[in-house]
Amino acid sequence: MAAGAAEAAAAVLEVGSAGQFEELLRLRARSLLVVHFWAPWAPQCAQMNDVMAELAKEHPQVAFLKLEAEAVPEVSEKYEISSVPTFLFFKNSQKIDRLDGAHAPELTRKVQRHASSGPFSASGGEHPKEDLSLRLKKLTHAAPCMLFMKGTPQEPRCGFSKQMVEILNKHNIQFSSFDIFSDEEVRQGLKTYSNWPTYPQLYVSGELIGGLDIIKELEASKELDTICPKAPKLEERLKVLTNKASVMLFMKGNKQEAKCGFSRQILEILNSTGVEYETFDILEDEEVRQGLKVYSNWPTYPQLYVKGELVGGLDIVQELKENGELLPILKGEN
Repeated sequence: MAAGAAEAAAAVLEVGSAGQFEELLRLRARSLLVVHFWAPWAPQCAQMNDVMAELAKEHPQVAFLKLEAEAVPEVSEKYEISSVPTFLFFKNSQKIDRLDGAHAPELTRKVQRHASSGPFSASGGEHPKEDLSLRLKKLTHAAPCMLFMKGTPQEPRCGFSKQMVEILNKHNIQFSSFDIFSDEEVRQGLKTYSNWPTYPQLYVSGELIGGLDIIKELEASKELDTICPKAPKLEERLKVLTNKASVMLFMKGNKQEAKCGFSRQILEILNSTGVEYETFDILEDEEVRQGLKVYSNWPTYPQLYVKGELVGGLDIVQELKENGELLPILKGEN
């Protein structure tokens, strides 16, 4: 048993520098590479390291790496790692998938799927195609209006995707998106599934509406507003959210699982006061994450609100605690 544990531990490699990471990407190009961006202060990362050790035993052909996100910032910034744990999947030195958060069952599914797909598959057959078709159906139905694009609405990575996002935003259309660069299987499979060879692609209620040219035609004929669901006004939504509880904390993660060091520190301060408070995980809602920065005129997270009014971020809260002013503010006495 002890020998098996040692083998599992050895199978998960620790990466200490950007150069070492790039070298491993090159050396392991012919196999699936799974990289865990972690932090030593986050208990959920330790749990997922244990999960990776088990997966390493089950999938000896897969390379598993651990990379401390804050210790190798150039790699974390390159791949837009904003919270831990985050897992990236590579094949042929290219990123093919991503998983944010401590979701052991989903990590297991992704490892199994990628390990058995593509040029590294040991067997053929129709079963993987059936699995992909089911997955694409779920993705196209993931929201009432789904946009499959290159990049994200905040950072489109082609001109056509950028124009599509601008049109949808101009018409206040509520939509979710999927970055086809993050998953090569989806990128290629959706072309066949929808019989549409290019991106972006817009779906409503799981049905393909079309690409950019079609959307432009629908906009010109004023049909677009009748086809796609409208979004509630963001300002009204943010007002409701900031007043959801007497004390509201907007953070990365939640009370049980902070996903950045600043959020963890502010939780510790609030917990020490004994005051009741609620949290909102900005990583779960990109619209709120970006919109609240403008609404509050405060560019970073976490953000603390009392009775709908912004108190500030971690530095302000630390100062208030040191001055003895925090508890009266949280209780609404100031």
